[in-house]
Amino acid sequence: MKVAIIGTVGVPANYGGFETLVEQLVRHNQSEDLQYAVYCSRKSYNNERWVYHGAKTEYVGLNANGIQSIPYDIVSLIKAARQSDVVLILGVSGCAFLPIFRLFSQKRLIINIDGLEHRRDKWNKWARKFLKFSEKQAVRYGNVIVTDNKGITDYVLSEYGKPSELIAYGGDHVLQDISTDESDAALQKYGLTTNRYSLAICRIEPENNVHTILEAFSQTPDQQIVFIGNWNKSAYGNDIQEKYSKFDNIKILPAIYDLRILNVLRSNCKYYLHGHSAGGTNPSLVEAMFFAKPIIAFDCIYNRESTENKACYFNSSKILIDILNNSSLDFENNAKSMKEIANRRYRWDIIAKRYESLY
Repeated sequence: MKVAIIGTVGVPANYGGFETLVEQLVRHNQSEDLQYAVYCSRKSYNNERWVYHGAKTEYVGLNANGIQSIPYDIVSLIKAARQSDVVLILGVSGCAFLPIFRLFSQKRLIINIDGLEHRRDKWNKWARKFLKFSEKQAVRYGNVIVTDNKGITDYVLSEYGKPSELIAYGGDHVLQDISTDESDAALQKYGLTTNRYSLAICRIEPENNVHTILEAFSQTPDQQIVFIGNWNKSAYGNDIQEKYSKFDNIKILPAIYDLRILNVLRSNCKYYLHGHSAGGTNPSLVEAMFFAKPIIAFDCIYNRESTENKACYFNSSKILIDILNNSSLDFENNAKSMKEIANRRYRWDIIAKRYESLY
């Protein structure tokens, strides 16, 4: 069976939840009867290859992100219609094309609609309308709809009257053997001490409640936080960086893409802060859960479902301050629960088998 995967930058994965998903689906394919073809953006790779971990690679000469993501997905769909038995679509950018696609192809479509993109604050009114239209076409024309969080599963059922398959993301790829010397060197580089700092990692956007988290730490000088993100990509990020970098207990770092360094920082932190309020099950949260650290997450249905209501939750700076100052909270049990949930629900071998059962 030939399965085409479209909608991502491609493999090898450099950044992004969907790219990591594709990487791990390919790596965990144990079936001789299953042949993946991954559609990749030629704009993002200097070196093209024919095969990656047993999967064929097909290149499209457009950017996979931004406004070009729409024609990129459409071209990928047209090519996949001729070369595959099943098409796995990740995201809804190109799904506005599906009414036309169905005129010439009845290939089985499995569509992961991601995290309700049309609700994100970063899009303007017209972009939201387009994304909502694309989502509607995805649900209408897809043979199987995949959702990554029960909150989105319930939304699809109530909004469109259609059941979906709930499959989250894996996160065990972050578990690596790192020597004591390597760990000590990374901590020394950033001036950190084990279990003496909290950690947050995200895109710097309002919906990730960066301001809420930093405001709380600005009022708790005895608590240190390291916050990693793409601060210079927006006025929001620049303003926040300027406002909070003056506090001695707040260490603002640019985006770090080296997984080994990130894992040193995650495995040595005191608490992991997760401020995402949209997007379903977030890969960075799932990854953090594998390190058996207490999770303090923004209080929304997506985060509560992901952590089975066993983390600590905040929806304002005041509540976060109360959590940080509350020594009676059972952070030890919080940490143990996160690790147990991660091992039970978010391993890539489990996720890959779930996808393969849909083809």
